[in-house]
Amino acid sequence: MMKKILKTIGIIPLMIVLLLPSFFLAPLAHAEDDIAGATGFTYSLNFPDNQMENNIGYYKLKMSQGQEQTLNITVSNPSTEKLTIDVGLNGAVTNQNGVIEYGDSDIENDVSLKFDFEDIVSGPESIDLEAGETKNLELKIKMPETSTEGVIAGGIQLMKADQENNVSEEGGSRIINQYAYVIGLLLQESEEELSPDLNLNSVFAGQNNYRNTIFVDFSNVIPAFLNDMTVETQINAKGNDAVLYERKQTAMRMAPNSFIQFPVSMNGERMVSGTYVANILVTSGDQRWAWTEEFEITQDDADKFNERDVGLVQEKGLNWQLIALLVGTVILLIGIVFGIMTYLRKKKQQKELEEKKARKKKKASQNNSSNEKKQAMDE
Repeated sequence: MMKKILKTIGIIPLMIVLLLPSFFLAPLAHAEDDIAGATGFTYSLNFPDNQMENNIGYYKLKMSQGQEQTLNITVSNPSTEKLTIDVGLNGAVTNQNGVIEYGDSDIENDVSLKFDFEDIVSGPESIDLEAGETKNLELKIKMPETSTEGVIAGGIQLMKADQENNVSEEGGSRIINQYAYVIGLLLQESEEELSPDLNLNSVFAGQNNYRNTIFVDFSNVIPAFLNDMTVETQINAKGNDAVLYERKQTAMRMAPNSFIQFPVSMNGERMVSGTYVANILVTSGDQRWAWTEEFEITQDDADKFNERDVGLVQEKGLNWQLIALLVGTVILLIGIVFGIMTYLRKKKQQKELEEKKARKKKKASQNNSSNEKKQAMDE
């Protein structure tokens, strides 16, 4: 079986919990020969002459202005059934954990991005393989007509189609397990390395997984990777030096021309309207960026997010409809009990009356009998 090269990007389990998509990347995973059992197929990279580095599991190509080139990826179906491989082409983005995503993502492009990977690299949406068949997947590269600096970064996602039936049950949740390969593709016209630079965009209140959160939004505005990034953030109310919320995270990365929305948890507390100050420090090696940013939480936002926060015990007013329903139910029960008691009492009185009549009748009968006997004796 052909050895799969996944040194840098690797195989990705795509897990949809309760039918909601959640993507997990494994950038440094190494594939084993039996991994086709999970994906249903294998692949190998065919490196062209302009590959800049050998012995890596992704494409790093030196291109020229306006150059056109075709890449070939060999895909094989070792199974006994026909299969379809979905092909995705995605620009590299940065998620809120400081992890670069090369696969399918809902994260938008940063405004500093001049050349979108998806406009430069094209290919078929899918490729069909018969049982035991091997084919070449062809991807077209068309570099911009204007000169480009730095790196254009993206990924090629290969995933077996129709994996919706691959279902498992864990902890009471229905999980659809989907597996894909994602192969990095880096394009650059020069070997010169650019230094990343960061711009602060905004600080704002929001929610992360339905919990109150402050987000620090900043961008890497240079077409270069930012590695080994550390972010430190402290939040305090304006005019008060006491730190309300803080977070520090190390070993983060950013893709070229991408943004990150770094979340700072509010520790399960209610959001309070007012003006706040964020003190932010980002470091990477000798590079350092520091910002102090005021931001406001409006009363409307505070009410909205507090209502949605699943960790908060909501303080709601009196529910008059519920109270009226309870009072009505109590009155109805009292009426039913009173009716039953009245019915039983009347039934008891009627029975006692009938018994009294029966006794009088019996006594009268006995008196008549005695009189008849006396009269007979007198005769």
